[in-house]
Amino acid sequence: MDTQLFGSGSVALQEEINRAFISAMSRVYLWMTGGLVLTTVVAMVVALNPEVQEAVFSNGLIVFGLIGAQIGLVLLISVTINKLSPATALGLFFLFAGMMGMTLSVIFVVYDLGDIGLAFAATASIFAGLSIAGLTTRRDLTSLGPILFASLFGLILASFANVFFQSTALEWLVSFAGVIIFIGLTVYDSKKIKEMTSEAVMQGDTLAVSRIGAIGALKLYLDLINLFIFILSIVGNRK
Repeated sequence: MDTQLFGSGSVALQEEINRAFISAMSRVYLWMTGGLVLTTVVAMVVALNPEVQEAVFSNGLIVFGLIGAQIGLVLLISVTINKLSPATALGLFFLFAGMMGMTLSVIFVVYDLGDIGLAFAATASIFAGLSIAGLTTRRDLTSLGPILFASLFGLILASFANVFFQSTALEWLVSFAGVIIFIGLTVYDSKKIKEMTSEAVMQGDTLAVSRIGAIGALKLYLDLINLFIFILSIVGNRK
């Protein structure tokens, strides 16, 4: 009798986790897509208006302030996600996506539209497969996290170093390493979102689905954007 009750409870809990997971991932992909659309619109508006572009990029303080604000928003959302209301978390995500659009507007000046479209199509296809792999794999990817984040830190340092060295070889190395690292992060983050959903349901967090939707959208948005940038740097011909 007790075994039957335990079994029924386990089945019910698993069904609740599955429903929460489907709901959370629906929000993740919906909000991530909304963020990408906003980023694209802002980027094109800035790129098509030389006055706006000059106002943004002619002043180094504005550029570094914009980048600093984006980093700050990512940290703010990541650190305080469990304290933020879902609406606030979502609002901060879209604010970040709009700022990213201003930063990425430069690619419409540097690369041909055809190369941008090709790179994004390749990125979207690769990303979709990787995300599905992360969501469906049964392997424990916990040990992969520290390796990926250490590699990402090294990638950032190498990118900053190449600002001064201007080495073509280092630029190619950074681009290919960036693709590999964000391929791994896409799989890892997708798996992590699934685990976060399960933990939240078992803890009885009623707002978990909405909050996970926001933080999950941010994580996968960053993975896709960075993967796109590195793929574009490899396949694109600069003007």
